[in-house]
Amino acid sequence: ALVMMSQDFKKGLPLIDGHGNFGSIEGDGAAAMRYTEARLQKITQEAYLADLDKDVVNFVPNFDETEKEPEVLPVRVPNLLVNGAEGIAVGMSTNIPTHNLGEVIDAVKAYIDNRLLTVEELMQYMPGPDFPTGGIIANKSDLLQIYETGAGKIKLRGKIEVELGRRKADRDKLVITEIPYTMVGAGINKFLMDVADLVETRKLTDVVDISNQSNKEGIRIVLELKKDADVNKIKAVLYKKTKLEDTYGVNMLAIDDGRPETMNLKQILNTFLEFQYRNMTKKYNVLLQKEMEKKEVQEGLIEACDVIDLIIAVLRGSKNMKDAKECLMTGNTEKIKFRVPGFEADAKKLHFTERQATAILEMRLYKLIGLEILALQKAYKETLRKIREYKHILSNQKNMDVVIKEDLDSIKAEFAEPRRTLIEDGE
Repeated sequence: ALVMMSQDFKKGLPLIDGHGNFGSIEGDGAAAMRYTEARLQKITQEAYLADLDKDVVNFVPNFDETEKEPEVLPVRVPNLLVNGAEGIAVGMSTNIPTHNLGEVIDAVKAYIDNRLLTVEELMQYMPGPDFPTGGIIANKSDLLQIYETGAGKIKLRGKIEVELGRRKADRDKLVITEIPYTMVGAGINKFLMDVADLVETRKLTDVVDISNQSNKEGIRIVLELKKDADVNKIKAVLYKKTKLEDTYGVNMLAIDDGRPETMNLKQILNTFLEFQYRNMTKKYNVLLQKEMEKKEVQEGLIEACDVIDLIIAVLRGSKNMKDAKECLMTGNTEKIKFRVPGFEADAKKLHFTERQATAILEMRLYKLIGLEILALQKAYKETLRKIREYKHILSNQKNMDVVIKEDLDSIKAEFAEPRRTLIEDGE
């Protein structure tokens, strides 16, 4: 699982930053885990795990019940679309292609603005899958049906470029720079063998030599051609007879509320947004609660600073912490011996809450410096501002929409990358 999440040729958005040998696009396995190191990618921390401490998702016991783990991560982007999914379970399987992060975010924002958008209108923002290996989707006209039904077949092709010989002695070359997503792994070697077979059986008479010059920079499979070779014919043969053109079966089956369901694009976006609203409501309720507690303490400290002589008199006349706390909360002065007369009547009027009394008893003397008191008042104003902001967000769904869109915009600005896969209706 860790290796898969770090491979940029498998995932549209790798979530793990792997150091060491994590396998290659040509199907080499990763090194044993003792030879590798890994850490989270920046986007994983910011968009996948950031709100875990805000009590937004349920925590359940882990496999041996020694710890708690989140039931689901509070993801702020539709990971199901961005990274796709593939897997087989009991009598069912799922195969969801990867998509472009920026396009998915645009589609979510458009859907927030108008819930009545059709799948076709949403596809103006997110025209189709975007595979990490690039390549070409050759059946653009079938995509609408796939996104409306959640199932169908995508025709994938590799990208072929023609390099003409610079000098007379040089041969023209066909260079494959991008491969279909389905060819990742052992598929590249299989392709080389298939082309060699086609040359041997004289179905590709114009190819003289084939070599795999791929490296860390990317894929580069070179076919050297005879003079005056028919490039279009060779391309057609490669697409027809090898895995350079392949089908990718889409089956957008996801588990929603514990039930497996084949979902179309609108259902996926809708479920994602419902999840966001639940999370945001929990998150801002937790934040609001924290600020309300902070406000209570700050009000107590500000009040205490105004009557600090009285409080010092109460503390000096108390035998223990319990008596002092009781006096601060209820004004009960029976167990307090005042050294200076005149304070007792004022002490009977004290009525701090328990939280405030605890904060006052723990307050350090340096907090009485003029600048510290000013800082306390400034912090109190900031707390009031945050309370107003959180109540405003929680007051209705439109305000929440604004926050979700701002959030998505900041993620898009930092992490979105240009589209890699070309979409067309190929011949």
